[in-house]
Amino acid sequence: MSTLVIVESPTKAKTIRNYLPKGYRVEASMGHVRDLPQSASEIPASVKGEEWAKIGVNVGANFEPLYVIPQDKKKTVKTLKDALAEADELILATDEDREGESISWHLLQVLKPKVPIKRMVFHEITEEAIQRALADCRDVDEQLVHAQETRRILDRLVGYTLSPLLWKKIAWGLSAGRVQSVAVRLLVRRERERRAFRRGTYWDLKASLSKDKAPFEAKLVTLRGTRIATGADFDEATGGLISGRNVLLLGEEEALALQARLQDSAWTVTNLEERPTTRKPSPPFTTSTLQQESNRKLRLSARDTMRTAQSLYEQGYITYMRTDSVSLSQQAIGAARECVEQMYGSAYLSPEPRQYSTKSKGAQEAHEAIRPAGGTFRTPQQTGLKDRELRLYDLIWKRTVATQMAEARQTNITVQIQAEDAGFRATGKRIDFAGFFRAYVEGSDDPDAAIEDQEVILPSLQVGDHPECQELEAIDHETQPPARYTEASLVKTLESEGIGRPSTYASIIGTIIDRGYAQMTNNSLVPTFTAFAVTALLETYFPDLVDTSFTARMEQTLDEISTGEAEWLPYLQKFYLGETGLDTQVKQQDSQIDPNEARKIVLEGLPAKVRIGRYGAYLEIDGEEGVVKANIPLDLTPADLNPEQVQTLLRQKTEGPDKIGFHPETGEPIYQMIGPYGPYVRLGDESEANPKPKRASLPKGVNPQDVTLEMAVNLLALPRLLGAHPDTGARIQANLGRFGPYVVHDQGKEGKDYRSLKKEDDVLTVTLERALELLNEPKAGRRSKSTTPLRELGPHPEDGEPVNIYDGPYGAYIKHGKVNASLPEGETVENIAMEVAVQALIEKAGTTKKGKRSTSKSTGTTKSTGTTKSTTAKKTTKTAAKSTKTTKSTTSAKSTTARKSTKSPKSEPSE
Repeated sequence: MSTLVIVESPTKAKTIRNYLPKGYRVEASMGHVRDLPQSASEIPASVKGEEWAKIGVNVGANFEPLYVIPQDKKKTVKTLKDALAEADELILATDEDREGESISWHLLQVLKPKVPIKRMVFHEITEEAIQRALADCRDVDEQLVHAQETRRILDRLVGYTLSPLLWKKIAWGLSAGRVQSVAVRLLVRRERERRAFRRGTYWDLKASLSKDKAPFEAKLVTLRGTRIATGADFDEATGGLISGRNVLLLGEEEALALQARLQDSAWTVTNLEERPTTRKPSPPFTTSTLQQESNRKLRLSARDTMRTAQSLYEQGYITYMRTDSVSLSQQAIGAARECVEQMYGSAYLSPEPRQYSTKSKGAQEAHEAIRPAGGTFRTPQQTGLKDRELRLYDLIWKRTVATQMAEARQTNITVQIQAEDAGFRATGKRIDFAGFFRAYVEGSDDPDAAIEDQEVILPSLQVGDHPECQELEAIDHETQPPARYTEASLVKTLESEGIGRPSTYASIIGTIIDRGYAQMTNNSLVPTFTAFAVTALLETYFPDLVDTSFTARMEQTLDEISTGEAEWLPYLQKFYLGETGLDTQVKQQDSQIDPNEARKIVLEGLPAKVRIGRYGAYLEIDGEEGVVKANIPLDLTPADLNPEQVQTLLRQKTEGPDKIGFHPETGEPIYQMIGPYGPYVRLGDESEANPKPKRASLPKGVNPQDVTLEMAVNLLALPRLLGAHPDTGARIQANLGRFGPYVVHDQGKEGKDYRSLKKEDDVLTVTLERALELLNEPKAGRRSKSTTPLRELGPHPEDGEPVNIYDGPYGAYIKHGKVNASLPEGETVENIAMEVAVQALIEKAGTTKKGKRSTSKSTGTTKSTGTTKSTTAKKTTKTAAKSTKTTKSTTSAKSTTARKSTKSPKSEPSE
């Protein structure tokens, strides 16, 4: 008897194959084998003329979805059908969540098996788990399938109904989504708060004291019995103190006078309080908390975190990574406790096994937290993993083991010190027993270093002691605007509000960035002007769709459908076709929305209007000679656009650039200008003889008002030749690049070796000695491109040319001839098979050819594919521009197809 087992990916197939008996054949479906049509070309000819076919859902026939097998999955389907023809039994072993259940159901609809069928589920890929799952198979869960299908249809209806409206009213290429649009609104609301923020200033004193030669610090907290104002006492809207606060606001004059008065005063300890506390370890990871902590500790995006976790799961290193549960099995608790005893000793073991309960209302994905797989946890060093996979596994291992460790015990110490009528406070912290801190400290990479950092040791003090004042400083402070969202804080907010499912957050954040609604700057998500315009339109005309409470209630209903508490069809009918349904609203509001008003962004206090155009945001003002328009630089955010910047941009547009002076050698004028990517200096005027005058960007942090003629001349002289490398004799230069100032060791054909300058370095003054010092340091983050392959897969089946995997600046990639393709999701360097690599190369080559044809046929389309995408492409250097040409052309091709045929979005967000 032969049995066919179908899983989602080749990696998972390879791992599970090791634990199945003889006679079992494992094949991969490569994800979903069918889906709603993504473009007009996928719509069957039989329904192509139907209006509903544009969205892929027959609303008039009880929301019947139109499922098609994509072209790139037809070969996979044939392979599966051929394998099934030789099998006596079919086992569907896709993931245990809704998505996995849906994949299994679609496989049944496509393959139409005539042999017995079983549904096998497991949350880790170990021999014991697979054997247990084989003995406990079930049927496909129709309720889970309906729940997933309802989500899919709902997302399609929202995306394909609202997105065309956005194209018509604001700009082509924009998209809306059930969760995506709410997430964008959160970013925009925070940016509005930052714009409305008014800075407040206050002063205080810091005393450097010592007792028995042991130094410590104390801060001023009261004066004449009244508390000193701190940042928490200020009103963000006014920049002044909050009304009714009984506090004393110190200005510079009062602070300096108090400093002088207390300089020679006697200091006396008036009170000392020690308060013991304990800290419990955090629960094991869920999907959401793993994304948050990985972003904080490892600086991984939510998308990269999930991609890496998927690979670890499919290789059998961790349990299933899409889960809302924080519970651990008895097997996992036992394995964690064994690790604690072996590595830290019984003193660090919690007295009783610690179990956590899931508080999330919608927790339903898997029944256990993310943890190392198996009944015995492999230490990170025992896994043989490398790079990103090793770091993420290490994070999961430490967090899981810490759950079974003893609580940390610490003592918080507060000392009150009086100097005349001024009260000071010194605070300390003593860790009495590290407990779980030995393994894991949230937000820190090194537990031992974190323990040291957490301790603030004070000298032995008693009431009545007289510490000596070594120094007394008057310090000024400014209140700070609300912090922008990071990926971690956005994920946390979405989950706490009950918006969307944690398993989709990675794709949602990726879509927000890809569609130009936000830029990632210093790990913060910064919304663009386009995000402001789209959010304003949705808030005005479709407020429910961007309301967090409404979206959370929708999520709750979808969860109820999965448990059978709610019916899916009546819900869809009410949501889409009811009196206040989405389709009804869009038809009613279409005529009410004025495109000119929709493209306008209201920012108070500006002397000009801000509008969205085909190529990005721009300023508009009525001048004496008509309307004046000026582009807004891409790195200038809505929160940071102020009247002075507006005046500068408009003045340069009408009067020409500001002249700094004349070059001392050539006599040419040097101008200071503002371009799409920020301020820069330019040498000379544009003319037929000199169509592209030399220019140089200002270094980050340099105020345009501080630019002198000497600085401008030096910037225009870049790159600077620092000298020759003592070993190779090759040139070493300093220059400014897209990612900031750097030095480069240029060895010609041997390649170039780059190092970024540190904060303390100046590109205009850095020396050869300092450059050599930097070049001797190992590269941080990015790895240099290697000419030695990480793995040689062998000759290509068609032309015999080698297919190799190399290490690139953005991770491993497959190379065959001139075609480079990223590793498919879920694949690793060690496990990827030749046929999977060849398929990835074919898809990449096909995309490139399609893009080139599109560019030659339609030059205008590329510009109209999306407000931000088209302008972002200009941001690259000449070299980068070449490499992104294919991507832009592909986008153009997709947009052209959609415009001519279905008028459906380029691709639809997952939520």
